[in-house]
Amino acid sequence: MIESRLTRVLLRLGAVATLAFIYLPLVVIGIYAFNENISQTWPIESYTTKWFSVAWHNEGVRDALLLSVKAAFGATAIALVLGTLAAIAVSRSRFFGRETISFLVILPIALPGIITGLALQATILNVLEPIGIGFSIWTIIIGHATFCIVVVYNNAVARARRIAGSLQEASMDLGADTWQTFRYVTFPQLRTALLAAALLAFALSFDEVVVTIFTSGAQQTLPIWIFTNFGRPRELPIVNVVALFVIFVSIIPVWIAQRIAGGGIQSDRPTKGATAAAVEAQV
Repeated sequence: MIESRLTRVLLRLGAVATLAFIYLPLVVIGIYAFNENISQTWPIESYTTKWFSVAWHNEGVRDALLLSVKAAFGATAIALVLGTLAAIAVSRSRFFGRETISFLVILPIALPGIITGLALQATILNVLEPIGIGFSIWTIIIGHATFCIVVVYNNAVARARRIAGSLQEASMDLGADTWQTFRYVTFPQLRTALLAAALLAFALSFDEVVVTIFTSGAQQTLPIWIFTNFGRPRELPIVNVVALFVIFVSIIPVWIAQRIAGGGIQSDRPTKGATAAAVEAQV
């Protein structure tokens, strides 16, 4: 297909306009993080980096950051286990209700966050608190895991469906048990997809606001700290710095996941000696 010069120019302008529409507000926040003045006025008269030091020495920011990291790691770990198990079951087994299970696993990502948050809060208040389990980091982790599982499941099931079933059959025919077949045959071909899914799940959990509001109680993750302090004029410069930090923290895992997913296509091919490794383990 030969495109005219005008078509190429218009396509490039369209791409630039799309990127500007998406990222211009983020650039503005990044610029305001260096604004020396507390008030957000334009144009900025003088620039400084002092707010980065102020933000770093703010105890509330550090505590919120630590809580966000812990919650993201916990939610990612739960999502990896449950999402992988569900993906293997759906992709490798035929049973009644398989498509229904697949739909129900994916559904939480489509539900409004406020609905998920309300449901979780009602469960915590009416079911868990009477037996002594109240708001804590674990309620945040459980809330985040509900949508992180979807990311892991989608990545894992897409990769699992492209793995040749004959490899697993050959492994078990040659004496490997279910665990050995998973360890030496299935997992090596799933790991790049799972790593990419884990990075995306971590980024989603780290940024989450709506579900966290309903499951955190009095605790504050970093996004909740931003939400709480945004309306306080004296805290606004620190909020801008924290927002810039969150942007970078979100970009890094997504970029790495994209690179892994893009470079992991080769892993769909049968790995050399995968079945042999399973047999050697049996010996």
